[in-house]
Amino acid sequence: MNPSESVSGAKSNTGILMLALLVACIAFQLNASMLSPVLVTMARELNTDDAAVGLSQTAFFTAAALFSLFLPRLSDIAGRRKVLTWMLAIMTVGTLVAALAPNITVLYIGRVIQGISGPVVPLCLMMLRNEITEPKKYGTMMGIITAVNGGIAGVDALAGGYLAANFGFRSVFWCITVVAALATLFVAKWAPESKPSAGTKMDWIGVALLVLTIACLLIALNEAGKLSAANWVFVIALVVAAAVLFIGFLRFENRCKQPLVTVYHMRQRSTWALLLTTVLTMMGVFATVNGLVASFAQNPTAGFGMSADATSLALLMPYAVVGWLVGPFSGRLAPTLGYNNALRIGLLGSAVAIALMMFIGIHSLTMLIVCTVLIGVTYAGIANIILNGLGIVLSPPDNPGFLPGMNAGAFHLGAGLSFAILPAIQVASSPAGSGSIQGYVDGMLVGLVITLIAFGVSFLIPRPKDAEV
Repeated sequence: MNPSESVSGAKSNTGILMLALLVACIAFQLNASMLSPVLVTMARELNTDDAAVGLSQTAFFTAAALFSLFLPRLSDIAGRRKVLTWMLAIMTVGTLVAALAPNITVLYIGRVIQGISGPVVPLCLMMLRNEITEPKKYGTMMGIITAVNGGIAGVDALAGGYLAANFGFRSVFWCITVVAALATLFVAKWAPESKPSAGTKMDWIGVALLVLTIACLLIALNEAGKLSAANWVFVIALVVAAAVLFIGFLRFENRCKQPLVTVYHMRQRSTWALLLTTVLTMMGVFATVNGLVASFAQNPTAGFGMSADATSLALLMPYAVVGWLVGPFSGRLAPTLGYNNALRIGLLGSAVAIALMMFIGIHSLTMLIVCTVLIGVTYAGIANIILNGLGIVLSPPDNPGFLPGMNAGAFHLGAGLSFAILPAIQVASSPAGSGSIQGYVDGMLVGLVITLIAFGVSFLIPRPKDAEV
Protein backbone atom coordinates (compact mmCIF):
# COMPACT_ATOMS: atom_id res chain seq x y z
CA MET A 1 0.00 0.00 0.00
CA ASN A 2 1.19 3.53 -0.77
CA PRO A 3 2.45 4.93 2.56
CA SER A 4 0.90 8.31 1.76
CA GLU A 5 -2.58 6.89 1.84
CA SER A 6 -4.57 6.66 5.06
CA VAL A 7 -6.76 3.60 5.28
CA SER A 8 -9.43 3.03 7.91
CA GLY A 9 -9.54 -0.47 9.38
CA ALA A 10 -7.73 -3.60 8.32
CA LYS A 11 -7.47 -4.62 4.69
CA SER A 12 -10.65 -6.25 3.52
CA ASN A 13 -10.77 -9.76 2.23
CA THR A 14 -9.83 -9.68 -1.45
CA GLY A 15 -12.72 -11.92 -2.47
CA ILE A 16 -15.31 -9.76 -0.73
CA LEU A 17 -13.75 -6.60 -2.15
CA MET A 18 -13.74 -8.08 -5.66
CA LEU A 19 -17.42 -9.00 -5.32
CA ALA A 20 -18.34 -5.45 -4.30
CA LEU A 21 -16.29 -3.86 -7.09
CA LEU A 22 -17.53 -6.31 -9.72
CA VAL A 23 -21.18 -5.65 -8.88
CA ALA A 24 -20.46 -1.89 -9.06
CA CYS A 25 -18.89 -2.26 -12.53
CA ILE A 26 -21.73 -4.50 -13.71
CA ALA A 27 -24.29 -1.93 -12.54
CA PHE A 28 -22.55 0.72 -14.63
CA GLN A 29 -22.14 -1.50 -17.68
CA LEU A 30 -25.83 -2.45 -17.70
CA ASN A 31 -26.66 1.24 -18.20
CA ALA A 32 -24.53 1.20 -21.34
CA SER A 33 -25.13 -2.21 -22.94
CA MET A 34 -28.41 -3.63 -21.66
CA LEU A 35 -30.39 -0.84 -23.33
CA SER A 36 -28.90 -1.22 -26.83
CA PRO A 37 -31.57 -3.68 -28.08
CA VAL A 38 -34.36 -1.85 -26.22
CA LEU A 39 -34.31 1.49 -28.07
CA VAL A 40 -37.06 0.60 -30.56
CA THR A 41 -39.34 -0.58 -27.75
CA MET A 42 -38.65 2.60 -25.78
CA ALA A 43 -39.59 4.75 -28.77
CA ARG A 44 -42.86 2.89 -29.24
CA GLU A 45 -43.91 2.91 -25.58
CA LEU A 46 -43.01 6.59 -25.09
CA ASN A 47 -44.78 7.60 -28.34
CA THR A 48 -41.66 9.11 -29.91
CA ASP A 49 -39.17 8.22 -32.64
CA ASP A 50 -35.87 6.34 -32.72
CA ALA A 51 -33.81 9.51 -33.10
CA ALA A 52 -35.26 11.01 -29.91
CA VAL A 53 -34.58 7.83 -27.95
CA GLY A 54 -31.08 7.64 -29.42
CA LEU A 55 -30.40 11.05 -27.87
CA SER A 56 -31.04 9.51 -24.44
CA GLN A 57 -27.99 7.28 -25.05
CA THR A 58 -26.01 10.35 -26.09
CA ALA A 59 -27.12 12.12 -22.90
CA PHE A 60 -25.89 9.21 -20.77
CA PHE A 61 -22.47 8.91 -22.42
CA THR A 62 -21.94 12.68 -22.45
CA ALA A 63 -22.73 12.93 -18.73
CA ALA A 64 -20.50 9.89 -18.06
CA ALA A 65 -17.58 11.54 -19.86
CA LEU A 66 -17.97 14.81 -17.96
CA PHE A 67 -18.29 13.25 -14.50
CA SER A 68 -15.25 11.07 -15.24
CA LEU A 69 -13.06 14.16 -15.49
CA PHE A 70 -13.22 15.12 -11.82
CA LEU A 71 -14.91 12.50 -9.61
CA PRO A 72 -11.76 10.32 -9.34
CA ARG A 73 -9.83 13.37 -8.09
CA LEU A 74 -12.66 14.24 -5.67
CA SER A 75 -12.48 10.67 -4.34
CA ASP A 76 -8.78 11.16 -3.52
CA ILE A 77 -9.79 14.07 -1.30
CA ALA A 78 -13.17 13.08 0.15
CA GLY A 79 -12.65 9.30 0.26
CA ARG A 80 -12.95 6.69 -2.47
CA ARG A 81 -15.53 4.49 -0.76
CA LYS A 82 -17.63 7.54 0.13
CA VAL A 83 -17.61 8.97 -3.40
CA LEU A 84 -18.22 5.59 -5.09
CA THR A 85 -21.11 4.85 -2.72
CA TRP A 86 -22.74 8.20 -3.48
CA MET A 87 -22.16 7.71 -7.21
CA LEU A 88 -23.94 4.36 -7.13
CA ALA A 89 -26.75 5.69 -4.94
CA ILE A 90 -27.40 8.65 -7.27
CA MET A 91 -27.20 6.30 -10.28
CA THR A 92 -29.90 4.17 -8.64
CA VAL A 93 -32.10 7.25 -8.29
CA GLY A 94 -31.54 8.09 -11.96
CA THR A 95 -32.52 4.55 -12.96
CA LEU A 96 -35.73 4.86 -10.94
CA VAL A 97 -36.51 8.13 -12.71
CA ALA A 98 -35.98 6.44 -16.09
CA ALA A 99 -38.13 3.44 -15.08
CA LEU A 100 -41.01 5.73 -14.12
CA ALA A 101 -40.54 8.20 -17.00
CA PRO A 102 -43.92 9.18 -18.49
CA ASN A 103 -42.29 10.86 -21.50
CA ILE A 104 -39.00 11.26 -23.33
CA THR A 105 -38.02 14.44 -21.42
CA VAL A 106 -38.09 12.68 -18.06
CA LEU A 107 -36.16 9.80 -19.62
CA TYR A 108 -33.42 12.27 -20.62
CA ILE A 109 -33.27 13.54 -17.03
CA GLY A 110 -32.95 9.99 -15.70
CA ARG A 111 -30.20 9.11 -18.14
CA VAL A 112 -28.20 12.24 -17.29
CA ILE A 113 -28.46 11.40 -13.58
CA GLN A 114 -27.28 7.86 -14.36
CA GLY A 115 -24.24 9.38 -16.08
CA ILE A 116 -22.67 10.13 -12.70
CA SER A 117 -21.57 6.47 -12.81
CA GLY A 118 -19.13 7.27 -15.65
CA PRO A 119 -15.87 6.79 -13.66
CA VAL A 120 -16.98 3.65 -11.78
CA VAL A 121 -14.41 1.40 -13.47
CA PRO A 122 -11.31 3.61 -12.92
CA LEU A 123 -12.42 4.31 -9.35
CA CYS A 124 -12.75 0.58 -8.68
CA LEU A 125 -9.28 -0.01 -10.15
CA MET A 126 -7.84 2.72 -7.91
CA MET A 127 -9.39 1.09 -4.83
CA LEU A 128 -8.08 -2.30 -5.93
CA ARG A 129 -4.58 -0.90 -6.49
CA ASN A 130 -4.63 0.49 -2.96
CA GLU A 131 -5.36 -2.97 -1.51
CA ILE A 132 -3.26 -5.23 -3.77
CA THR A 133 0.41 -4.34 -4.25
CA GLU A 134 1.68 -7.63 -5.76
CA PRO A 135 1.90 -6.91 -9.54
CA LYS A 136 0.70 -10.26 -10.90
CA LYS A 137 -2.23 -10.52 -8.50
CA TYR A 138 -3.26 -6.95 -9.19
CA GLY A 139 -2.98 -7.55 -12.95
CA THR A 140 -5.31 -10.54 -12.75
CA MET A 141 -7.88 -8.71 -10.63
CA MET A 142 -7.60 -5.67 -12.90
CA GLY A 143 -8.32 -7.87 -15.93
CA ILE A 144 -11.43 -9.35 -14.30
CA ILE A 145 -12.82 -5.93 -13.33
CA THR A 146 -12.02 -4.21 -16.63
CA ALA A 147 -13.36 -7.09 -18.75
CA VAL A 148 -16.83 -6.15 -17.48
CA ASN A 149 -16.39 -2.83 -19.29
CA GLY A 150 -16.67 -4.65 -22.62
CA GLY A 151 -20.06 -6.19 -21.77
CA ILE A 152 -21.33 -8.91 -19.47
CA ALA A 153 -20.33 -11.69 -21.87
CA GLY A 154 -23.12 -10.55 -24.21
CA VAL A 155 -25.77 -11.75 -21.77
CA ASP A 156 -26.69 -8.16 -20.87
CA ALA A 157 -27.83 -7.28 -24.40
CA LEU A 158 -29.74 -10.56 -24.80
CA ALA A 159 -31.43 -10.14 -21.42
CA GLY A 160 -32.35 -6.54 -22.26
CA GLY A 161 -33.98 -7.64 -25.51
CA TYR A 162 -35.91 -10.46 -23.79
CA LEU A 163 -37.21 -8.25 -20.98
CA ALA A 164 -38.25 -5.47 -23.36
CA ALA A 165 -40.04 -7.88 -25.70
CA ASN A 166 -41.98 -9.59 -22.91
CA PHE A 167 -42.42 -6.95 -20.19
CA GLY A 168 -41.69 -3.57 -21.80
CA PHE A 169 -38.67 -1.28 -21.57
CA ARG A 170 -39.40 -0.28 -17.96
CA SER A 171 -38.60 -3.82 -16.81
CA VAL A 172 -35.02 -3.32 -18.02
CA PHE A 173 -34.62 -0.22 -15.86
CA TRP A 174 -36.14 -2.02 -12.87
CA CYS A 175 -33.58 -4.81 -13.33
CA ILE A 176 -30.75 -2.24 -13.42
CA THR A 177 -32.21 -0.56 -10.32
CA VAL A 178 -31.95 -3.79 -8.33
CA VAL A 179 -28.33 -4.35 -9.37
CA ALA A 180 -27.42 -0.71 -8.68
CA ALA A 181 -29.00 -0.85 -5.21
CA LEU A 182 -27.06 -4.05 -4.40
CA ALA A 183 -23.84 -2.44 -5.65
CA THR A 184 -24.41 0.58 -3.40
CA LEU A 185 -24.95 -1.68 -0.39
CA PHE A 186 -21.94 -3.90 -1.13
CA VAL A 187 -19.53 -0.99 -1.62
CA ALA A 188 -20.75 0.82 1.49
CA LYS A 189 -20.41 -2.36 3.58
CA TRP A 190 -17.29 -4.08 2.25
CA ALA A 191 -15.04 -1.58 0.44
CA PRO A 192 -12.22 -0.01 2.52
CA GLU A 193 -11.85 3.74 2.72
CA SER A 194 -8.77 5.61 1.46
CA LYS A 195 -7.98 9.32 1.12
CA PRO A 196 -4.56 9.77 -0.52
CA SER A 197 -5.08 13.55 -0.87
CA ALA A 198 -6.90 14.22 2.40
CA GLY A 199 -6.77 17.90 3.35
CA THR A 200 -6.33 19.11 -0.25
CA LYS A 201 -8.78 21.72 -1.55
CA MET A 202 -10.79 20.70 -4.61
CA ASP A 203 -10.13 22.91 -7.64
CA TRP A 204 -13.75 23.57 -8.65
CA ILE A 205 -12.89 26.43 -11.03
CA GLY A 206 -10.52 24.12 -12.90
CA VAL A 207 -13.25 21.45 -12.93
CA ALA A 208 -15.75 23.90 -14.46
CA LEU A 209 -13.34 25.03 -17.20
CA LEU A 210 -12.33 21.47 -18.12
CA VAL A 211 -15.91 20.14 -18.08
CA LEU A 212 -17.09 23.00 -20.30
CA THR A 213 -14.19 22.33 -22.70
CA ILE A 214 -15.07 18.66 -23.13
CA ALA A 215 -18.80 19.41 -23.20
CA CYS A 216 -18.29 21.76 -26.17
CA LEU A 217 -16.27 19.10 -27.99
CA LEU A 218 -18.83 16.35 -27.37
CA ILE A 219 -21.76 18.52 -28.47
CA ALA A 220 -19.80 19.50 -31.59
CA LEU A 221 -19.19 15.80 -32.33
CA ASN A 222 -22.85 14.94 -31.97
CA GLU A 223 -23.84 17.79 -34.28
CA ALA A 224 -21.16 16.89 -36.86
CA GLY A 225 -22.48 13.31 -36.91
CA LYS A 226 -25.64 14.62 -38.62
CA LEU A 227 -23.55 15.21 -41.78
CA SER A 228 -25.54 17.23 -44.34
CA ALA A 229 -28.16 18.11 -41.74
CA ALA A 230 -25.54 19.46 -39.32
CA ASN A 231 -25.23 23.15 -38.47
CA TRP A 232 -21.55 23.55 -39.30
CA VAL A 233 -21.39 27.15 -38.07
CA PHE A 234 -22.53 25.85 -34.69
CA VAL A 235 -19.92 23.06 -34.84
CA ILE A 236 -17.09 25.51 -35.62
CA ALA A 237 -18.27 27.88 -32.88
CA LEU A 238 -18.23 25.04 -30.34
CA VAL A 239 -14.72 23.94 -31.36
CA VAL A 240 -13.44 27.52 -31.04
CA ALA A 241 -15.15 27.83 -27.64
CA ALA A 242 -13.52 24.58 -26.52
CA ALA A 243 -10.08 25.87 -27.57
CA VAL A 244 -10.57 29.15 -25.69
CA LEU A 245 -11.84 27.36 -22.58
CA PHE A 246 -8.93 24.93 -22.63
CA ILE A 247 -6.39 27.74 -22.87
CA GLY A 248 -8.13 29.41 -19.94
CA PHE A 249 -8.02 26.11 -18.04
CA LEU A 250 -4.26 25.74 -18.55
CA ARG A 251 -3.58 29.32 -17.48
CA PHE A 252 -5.70 28.98 -14.35
CA GLU A 253 -4.04 25.67 -13.42
CA ASN A 254 -0.64 27.39 -13.66
CA ARG A 255 -1.73 29.92 -11.03
CA CYS A 256 -3.74 27.63 -8.77
CA LYS A 257 -2.00 26.45 -5.57
CA GLN A 258 -3.82 23.08 -5.53
CA PRO A 259 -4.80 22.50 -9.18
CA LEU A 260 -7.00 19.76 -10.57
CA VAL A 261 -4.24 19.03 -13.08
CA THR A 262 -0.72 20.43 -12.96
CA VAL A 263 0.62 21.61 -16.31
CA TYR A 264 3.80 19.70 -15.48
CA HIS A 265 1.86 16.43 -15.43
CA MET A 266 0.06 17.33 -18.66
CA ARG A 267 3.44 17.69 -20.40
CA GLN A 268 4.61 14.24 -19.36
CA ARG A 269 4.49 11.44 -21.93
CA SER A 270 2.80 9.29 -19.32
CA THR A 271 -0.17 11.67 -19.65
CA TRP A 272 -0.53 12.93 -23.20
CA ALA A 273 0.80 9.82 -24.96
CA LEU A 274 -1.57 7.55 -23.00
CA LEU A 275 -4.59 9.81 -23.53
CA LEU A 276 -3.84 10.16 -27.25
CA THR A 277 -3.43 6.39 -27.62
CA THR A 278 -6.73 5.80 -25.83
CA VAL A 279 -8.62 8.28 -28.02
CA LEU A 280 -7.10 6.89 -31.23
CA THR A 281 -7.75 3.27 -30.23
CA MET A 282 -11.42 3.97 -29.53
CA MET A 283 -11.72 5.99 -32.75
CA GLY A 284 -10.31 3.15 -34.83
CA VAL A 285 -12.01 0.14 -33.25
CA PHE A 286 -15.22 1.10 -31.46
CA ALA A 287 -17.49 2.10 -34.35
CA THR A 288 -15.85 -0.46 -36.65
CA VAL A 289 -17.30 -3.28 -34.55
CA ASN A 290 -20.38 -1.70 -32.98
CA GLY A 291 -21.28 0.40 -36.01
CA LEU A 292 -19.93 -0.77 -39.38
CA VAL A 293 -19.82 -4.52 -38.78
CA ALA A 294 -23.26 -4.61 -37.15
CA SER A 295 -24.72 -2.44 -39.92
CA PHE A 296 -23.08 -4.46 -42.72
CA ALA A 297 -24.38 -7.76 -41.32
CA GLN A 298 -27.95 -6.39 -41.36
CA ASN A 299 -27.69 -4.61 -44.72
CA PRO A 300 -29.87 -6.54 -47.22
CA THR A 301 -28.10 -5.09 -50.27
CA ALA A 302 -24.40 -5.03 -49.48
CA GLY A 303 -24.31 -7.34 -46.47
CA PHE A 304 -25.95 -10.52 -45.25
CA GLY A 305 -29.47 -9.24 -44.44
CA MET A 306 -29.41 -10.58 -40.88
CA SER A 307 -31.93 -9.54 -38.24
CA ALA A 308 -30.87 -7.42 -35.28
CA ASP A 309 -31.20 -10.36 -32.88
CA ALA A 310 -29.20 -12.67 -35.15
CA THR A 311 -26.48 -10.02 -35.50
CA SER A 312 -26.20 -9.69 -31.72
CA LEU A 313 -26.07 -13.45 -31.24
CA ALA A 314 -23.64 -14.23 -34.08
CA LEU A 315 -21.31 -11.23 -33.88
CA LEU A 316 -21.63 -8.99 -30.82
CA MET A 317 -22.10 -11.70 -28.20
CA PRO A 318 -19.00 -13.75 -29.21
CA TYR A 319 -17.01 -10.49 -29.31
CA ALA A 320 -18.04 -9.72 -25.72
CA VAL A 321 -17.59 -13.31 -24.49
CA VAL A 322 -13.99 -13.66 -25.66
CA GLY A 323 -13.14 -10.24 -24.22
CA TRP A 324 -14.56 -11.38 -20.89
CA LEU A 325 -12.52 -14.60 -20.99
CA VAL A 326 -9.22 -13.14 -22.21
CA GLY A 327 -9.22 -10.06 -19.96
CA PRO A 328 -8.01 -11.72 -16.74
CA PHE A 329 -5.20 -13.51 -18.60
CA SER A 330 -3.94 -10.35 -20.30
CA GLY A 331 -4.06 -8.56 -16.95
CA ARG A 332 -2.07 -11.38 -15.39
CA LEU A 333 0.54 -11.35 -18.16
CA ALA A 334 0.96 -7.56 -18.30
CA PRO A 335 3.34 -7.29 -15.27
CA THR A 336 5.57 -10.04 -16.70
CA LEU A 337 5.32 -9.36 -20.43
CA GLY A 338 5.20 -5.59 -19.91
CA TYR A 339 2.13 -3.37 -20.04
CA ASN A 340 3.34 -1.58 -23.16
CA ASN A 341 4.23 -4.80 -24.99
CA ALA A 342 0.80 -6.26 -24.19
CA LEU A 343 -0.87 -3.06 -25.44
CA ARG A 344 1.04 -3.20 -28.73
CA ILE A 345 0.10 -6.84 -29.25
CA GLY A 346 -3.55 -5.87 -28.74
CA LEU A 347 -3.38 -2.89 -31.09
CA LEU A 348 -1.49 -4.71 -33.84
CA GLY A 349 -3.87 -7.67 -33.55
CA SER A 350 -6.85 -5.30 -33.82
CA ALA A 351 -5.37 -3.78 -36.97
CA VAL A 352 -4.91 -7.25 -38.49
CA ALA A 353 -8.51 -8.16 -37.62
CA ILE A 354 -9.86 -4.99 -39.28
CA ALA A 355 -7.76 -5.66 -42.39
CA LEU A 356 -9.15 -9.19 -42.61
CA MET A 357 -12.68 -7.81 -42.28
CA MET A 358 -12.05 -5.45 -45.21
CA PHE A 359 -10.67 -8.04 -47.61
CA ILE A 360 -12.33 -11.31 -46.54
CA GLY A 361 -15.04 -10.73 -43.94
CA ILE A 362 -17.28 -8.68 -46.23
CA HIS A 363 -17.51 -11.67 -48.59
CA SER A 364 -18.01 -14.44 -46.02
CA LEU A 365 -20.22 -14.40 -42.92
CA THR A 366 -18.08 -17.13 -41.35
CA MET A 367 -14.93 -15.06 -41.77
CA LEU A 368 -16.70 -11.93 -40.52
CA ILE A 369 -17.58 -13.82 -37.33
CA VAL A 370 -13.98 -15.06 -37.03
CA CYS A 371 -12.63 -11.52 -37.48
CA THR A 372 -15.05 -10.16 -34.88
CA VAL A 373 -13.95 -12.82 -32.40
CA LEU A 374 -10.31 -11.96 -33.15
CA ILE A 375 -10.90 -8.27 -32.44
CA GLY A 376 -12.74 -9.34 -29.27
CA VAL A 377 -9.50 -11.00 -28.15
CA THR A 378 -7.14 -8.24 -29.24
CA TYR A 379 -9.17 -5.14 -28.37
CA ALA A 380 -11.79 -6.09 -25.75
CA GLY A 381 -9.54 -8.70 -24.10
CA ILE A 382 -6.14 -7.00 -24.34
CA ALA A 383 -5.95 -3.36 -25.52
CA ASN A 384 -8.99 -2.16 -23.55
CA ILE A 385 -7.74 -3.89 -20.39
CA ILE A 386 -4.20 -2.53 -20.65
CA LEU A 387 -5.27 1.04 -21.49
CA ASN A 388 -7.43 1.11 -18.36
CA GLY A 389 -4.60 -0.40 -16.33
CA LEU A 390 -2.02 2.10 -17.58
CA GLY A 391 -4.25 4.93 -16.41
CA ILE A 392 -3.83 3.57 -12.88
CA VAL A 393 -0.17 2.51 -12.80
CA LEU A 394 1.13 5.64 -14.57
CA SER A 395 -0.83 8.10 -12.45
CA PRO A 396 1.40 10.46 -10.39
CA PRO A 397 1.61 9.58 -6.65
CA ASP A 398 0.75 13.14 -5.62
CA ASN A 399 -2.48 13.13 -7.69
CA PRO A 400 -3.54 9.50 -8.19
CA GLY A 401 -7.06 10.27 -9.38
CA PHE A 402 -5.98 12.66 -12.13
CA LEU A 403 -4.90 10.27 -14.90
CA PRO A 404 -7.61 7.59 -14.41
CA GLY A 405 -10.28 10.28 -14.67
CA MET A 406 -8.73 11.88 -17.76
CA ASN A 407 -8.29 8.45 -19.35
CA ALA A 408 -11.95 7.57 -18.72
CA GLY A 409 -12.89 10.82 -20.45
CA ALA A 410 -10.57 9.87 -23.34
CA PHE A 411 -12.45 6.56 -23.77
CA HIS A 412 -15.78 8.38 -24.07
CA LEU A 413 -14.35 11.07 -26.35
CA GLY A 414 -12.77 8.45 -28.64
CA ALA A 415 -16.06 6.53 -28.83
CA GLY A 416 -17.89 9.72 -29.81
CA LEU A 417 -15.31 10.55 -32.47
CA SER A 418 -15.49 7.00 -33.79
CA PHE A 419 -19.26 7.18 -34.36
CA ALA A 420 -18.96 10.70 -35.78
CA ILE A 421 -16.27 9.77 -38.34
CA LEU A 422 -16.49 6.13 -39.48
CA PRO A 423 -20.24 5.87 -40.27
CA ALA A 424 -20.05 9.29 -41.97
CA ILE A 425 -17.26 8.03 -44.24
CA GLN A 426 -19.19 4.84 -44.92
CA VAL A 427 -22.24 6.80 -46.11
CA ALA A 428 -20.25 9.46 -48.01
CA SER A 429 -18.19 6.79 -49.84
CA SER A 430 -21.22 4.83 -51.03
CA PRO A 431 -22.13 5.85 -54.58
CA ALA A 432 -25.53 4.27 -54.19
CA GLY A 433 -26.03 5.37 -50.59
CA SER A 434 -25.43 3.19 -47.55
CA GLY A 435 -26.04 0.03 -49.56
CA SER A 436 -22.59 0.07 -51.18
CA ILE A 437 -19.88 -2.40 -50.14
CA GLN A 438 -17.26 0.22 -51.02
CA GLY A 439 -18.63 2.53 -48.34
CA TYR A 440 -18.11 -0.10 -45.65
CA VAL A 441 -14.63 -0.89 -46.95
CA ASP A 442 -13.65 2.78 -46.86
CA GLY A 443 -15.01 3.18 -43.34
CA MET A 444 -13.05 0.14 -42.16
CA LEU A 445 -9.94 1.42 -43.96
CA VAL A 446 -10.07 4.67 -41.99
CA GLY A 447 -10.55 2.65 -38.80
CA LEU A 448 -7.50 0.56 -39.73
CA VAL A 449 -5.34 3.63 -40.38
CA ILE A 450 -6.35 5.23 -37.07
CA THR A 451 -5.63 1.98 -35.20
CA LEU A 452 -2.16 1.80 -36.77
CA ILE A 453 -1.52 5.42 -35.71
CA ALA A 454 -2.55 4.41 -32.17
CA PHE A 455 -0.04 1.56 -32.39
CA GLY A 456 2.69 4.04 -33.36
CA VAL A 457 1.80 6.52 -30.60
CA SER A 458 1.83 3.71 -28.02
CA PHE A 459 5.65 3.58 -28.33
CA LEU A 460 5.73 7.02 -26.68
CA ILE A 461 4.06 5.74 -23.49
CA PRO A 462 6.70 5.27 -20.77
CA ARG A 463 7.08 1.89 -19.12
CA PRO A 464 5.38 1.60 -15.68
CA LYS A 465 8.37 -0.05 -13.98
CA ASP A 466 6.83 -0.11 -10.49
CA ALA A 467 3.89 -2.20 -11.74
CA GLU A 468 5.98 -4.81 -13.57
CA VAL A 469 8.00 -7.80 -12.47
